[in-house]
Amino acid sequence: MAKTAKTAKTAKTAKTARIPSAAIAAGGLVGGFGVARWTKKRQLGGVVLAAAGAAAAQQWRQQAGGKAAGALTAAYVAAFAGSHPLAKKVGAWPSVFGVAGAVALASWAVADRRVQDLP
Repeated sequence: MAKTAKTAKTAKTAKTARIPSAAIAAGGLVGGFGVARWTKKRQLGGVVLAAAGAAAAQQWRQQAGGKAAGALTAAYVAAFAGSHPLAKKVGAWPSVFGVAGAVALASWAVADRRVQDLP
């Protein structure tokens, strides 16, 4: 009986939809900025940014390994930092969307694409 329950749990887990790490990372950058802007509490935006970054990093590690996860995490942090000077040239929202898109593309290329290719 326990074996049947375990098999049912495994089947349910396999059917569960997984949010791509590219969407989590991009959502963290856009969501973190949006929360900070609309609440006027930068720390709250930072919590959103950090939580999404941690969730994405966990998926990156599982999908592509530690070195790739480290590189993508560095890209995530660099995108956050780089969005500030870029915002002075193109505006706040275009800057955030631009860096979020860049991180999402890198995440898909390094980690998510591999998962989609699996049978």
